Amino acid sequence: MDEEGDSILLEDNYYQLLNISKTATPEEINSAYRRFSRIFHPDKHSTDPNKQKWAEQIFNKVKDAYEVLSDSHKRAIYDTLGKRGLEVEGWEIIFRTRTPREIREEYERLKREREERRLQQSANPRGTITLSINATDLFMKYYDEYDILEDAAIIPSIEVSGMTIQQSIDAPVTLRNTATLSGNISTQNGTGTGSLTISNRHLSSERGWTELECGIGNGPVFGFKIFRTISRLMFVNCWTGLQFTPRGIVPSFASTMALQLDAHSVGYLTYRAGGQSGSSMTSTYVRDSEKYHLNTAMQIGNPHSFISFNVMRKLPQHDLKLRLALKFGTFGAIAEYGAEKKVSQNSSVSAAVMLGIPSGVMLKLKWSCSSQTIVVPIHLCEEVIPSPVFYATVVPMISWLVLKKLVLDPIARERQQRERQRSMEANFERLQEMQRQARATVELMRETYTRIRSDEEKKKGLVIIKALYGKLPTGASDHEIPIEQSGDTASPESPNAYSEVIDVTIPVQCLTKDSRLELLEASKYELPGFYDPCAGDEKHLTIQYMFHNNLHCCTVEDNQSVILPRNNHRIKNRS
Repeated sequence: MDEEGDSILLEDNYYQLLNISKTATPEEINSAYRRFSRIFHPDKHSTDPNKQKWAEQIFNKVKDAYEVLSDSHKRAIYDTLGKRGLEVEGWEIIFRTRTPREIREEYERLKREREERRLQQSANPRGTITLSINATDLFMKYYDEYDILEDAAIIPSIEVSGMTIQQSIDAPVTLRNTATLSGNISTQNGTGTGSLTISNRHLSSERGWTELECGIGNGPVFGFKIFRTISRLMFVNCWTGLQFTPRGIVPSFASTMALQLDAHSVGYLTYRAGGQSGSSMTSTYVRDSEKYHLNTAMQIGNPHSFISFNVMRKLPQHDLKLRLALKFGTFGAIAEYGAEKKVSQNSSVSAAVMLGIPSGVMLKLKWSCSSQTIVVPIHLCEEVIPSPVFYATVVPMISWLVLKKLVLDPIARERQQRERQRSMEANFERLQEMQRQARATVELMRETYTRIRSDEEKKKGLVIIKALYGKLPTGASDHEIPIEQSGDTASPESPNAYSEVIDVTIPVQCLTKDSRLELLEASKYELPGFYDPCAGDEKHLTIQYMFHNNLHCCTVEDNQSVILPRNNHRIKNRS
């Protein structure tokens, strides 16, 4: 099987198999094990050899789960590494440790060593391309003498005013030394410059590192940087350099001290002196929480001083970030607003409108894919007037909606369908085995199901009328949902090889205890008697049930918890 096919079929979840939480006590684990033992013990099905064979297989899975979760050492390994850790690496760890805490610490150490070995074998390329466009002729035409004497051009003049290409590559030399090669080529209004820098970072200890760099560009440059952790909440880094120019040697110095103020806030104090940018002192406050990112700064220096405020609202449910920034200083004032949208696992797009005095109106587009970034700042107008502000705000929004609707969404749907089909084909035999095991489990549960249902009916308790699991049609009522079962001889190429909805009435009723049903906040397909009928797609669980002679209905998402009875799901009363 290929890796892509394996990704949608996870290994056995011991907690879900026993229908207990990850914080379950030993008593809860024992109770769950005894409960399922009464259902699946092979001796209870000795009259039917076929049932006894399936009972032995399912009982062994339940027994394996119990043996792991009831042992503190094995449970700690399983919680940290999963089932595979118990088979190989977990036992390597347990021989050298004694407590669950030591097991986790040893695992983290081995994980860091694996990461270091991985870094030795790979580079980390990073690059940024900036393409500056001058489009001021769109909103404010500039007429010279030739335009006045001759007919002015009908088509506005849009030109590329500048371009910058930056690229760097890391090359791990040893576990403690990393070399970095970086280059920069820039052109602005026909004038170009470039530079090349090579540096070596040495990890001197767990508390700090040093870096030596040299480069060429506008004269040779030599620099030295040091980073040091002062305490658990504070660190300092310093940089000093010498640039050799035709006018002489230009020294420069920069130092930053950072202090962790609380769990979400960090304060920075930065001092710069020398170089072409002058001297300054900057104080910065950064607060990063689950919903907001706040950044405020104040700089006093020569030739520029400013105050800035930047706030970002995070909307993770929509993969969206909204940003607002203000900046005032000796150079003027700038207001900026924009949004960033995540379009895939490793790529995002963003658009921002900047209104400045005296810079005017600018639209900044940005696309990031992994470690590569493309930035396109478009200068629309040299003055802040309504028309460029309106178009800079509306046009990117409309363009994104059209692009998403006509291009991105169809591509995503096609890719998802292709990956699902490939996964189905790669895991066909395993899916068939899961289906057969689920159907055998249901047969083993029938006797228990009849007993529990009869007891619940006598005391007017929780009686499951119908339970459906899978890709339920949107807006369809329960009696309209087809329940299909694929045969053992189906092939993955067959359009009906896998049913998308299965009947789980018997397993759900068997999970009922004392007129109460509780399912954990996890995927349901690993519960006894369940299987995944539509791997890779969103699934729901719908349950119709009677409680105190009242008919109710409950529909939840696959990973949502279920606690029944719930009176607010009533759909009909019966006398």
